[in-house]
Amino acid sequence: MFRPLRVFADVPSLRALLPLSLIARIHLSALPVALSFLVADWTDSYTIVGAVSGGMAVAQAVAGPVRGRVADRGSATRLLLLTGVGYAIGLVLLVAAVAVLPSWAWPVAVLISFLTGLAMPPISQISRAMWPRLAEGAKRESIYTLEATGYEIVEMGGPMLSAGVVTLVSPGAAIGMCAFLGAVGSVVLGLVMRSAGLDTTPKPAATAAGSADKPARQRTLLRDAGFTRAVLVSFFLMGSLFAVNLSVVAWGRDIGHAEAGAGLVALWSVGSALGGVVIAGRGGRSNVTLRIGLLAVGMAALALLLPPVADATPYWLLVPVMVLGGTAIAPSLAASNSRVGQVAPEDRRAEAFGWLATATTGGVALAQPLSGWLLDTFGPAVAVGCGAAMACLAAIIASTLHRPKPAEEPEPAAVSEVDTGAQG
Repeated sequence: MFRPLRVFADVPSLRALLPLSLIARIHLSALPVALSFLVADWTDSYTIVGAVSGGMAVAQAVAGPVRGRVADRGSATRLLLLTGVGYAIGLVLLVAAVAVLPSWAWPVAVLISFLTGLAMPPISQISRAMWPRLAEGAKRESIYTLEATGYEIVEMGGPMLSAGVVTLVSPGAAIGMCAFLGAVGSVVLGLVMRSAGLDTTPKPAATAAGSADKPARQRTLLRDAGFTRAVLVSFFLMGSLFAVNLSVVAWGRDIGHAEAGAGLVALWSVGSALGGVVIAGRGGRSNVTLRIGLLAVGMAALALLLPPVADATPYWLLVPVMVLGGTAIAPSLAASNSRVGQVAPEDRRAEAFGWLATATTGGVALAQPLSGWLLDTFGPAVAVGCGAAMACLAAIIASTLHRPKPAEEPEPAAVSEVDTGAQG
């Protein structure tokens, strides 16, 4: 079971960077819980909760590519420091606004939330842009899979941590915790990157010399058809995942056992973690089309067991379907992220993963209202079926992407050479 962890021995810099990058992101899954309690207690309106949360999500989507370009052209450590501090200040201001303003002043909270989202530390995109600099080929695939698997675990732990602080102290304290974790995590990760020689992105020789190709390299990455298709894969993939999450939670609420739906979502994440560990242990290059296709099959199987298709499916039957279906999540996300890293220019990978962040946020923005309408109109089976259709579309688009041949991605001769090159 420890075979997937061999990549840590092969790539020494990864021992600190991967765990730190995951821990530094725990605030991302903890914040929505704390924010929901804070705003709901203040306004007694979940519509306003959605507006405040949506303001932050929109800002993240807008700022993603911009933060990526800044990271590619300058110091990632400096960017992480500035955004980490700005993010913490924004969350503190949000708690203060809720404490002193009347509930009818909620648009102020939306504005603060939007500005805070603009300062969200770009830890995910900087980390994912960094992995191809540490390893190539199968080792790089294993890193992306381990990252996706680890993030599934972090996503499960964040809400529990936040809910515990809300229960024991207050929603404001939980948001303060998120501010602290976001700021400290960003600063520490940035300092470790600097010590590893990964603070700045190496520039291609032609670009550094100011060649005639420079204007072309300044064009938006979306003008590259291959890159755009790779980003669209993540757009539909993330939309499909959120469609299932929302539908299963709604199913549990409809039957009068909300904890049943939450339990199934947790089991889905457990399956994802298990699938990620197995795939990382196998090594080899990923088949993104196959992995997403298997995810779509799992979603379709789940749809057949939910109302109105099936009104009395026993809970014990849903459990293995969720666990087995979930085993394709982390491998699918890892393969999708790796493919973005492959098609993006070496000196613009942080920007590329910024566009990926925008795409995944957009996928969620598409899935939530669409799934909600399908749930109200038809039921969870149709909403999950829509998620399966989005996963199928992601798989179809993925099948059009160029898959590098082994000769195009040689394994590093030795990890020490990779590290030495990074130090330069």
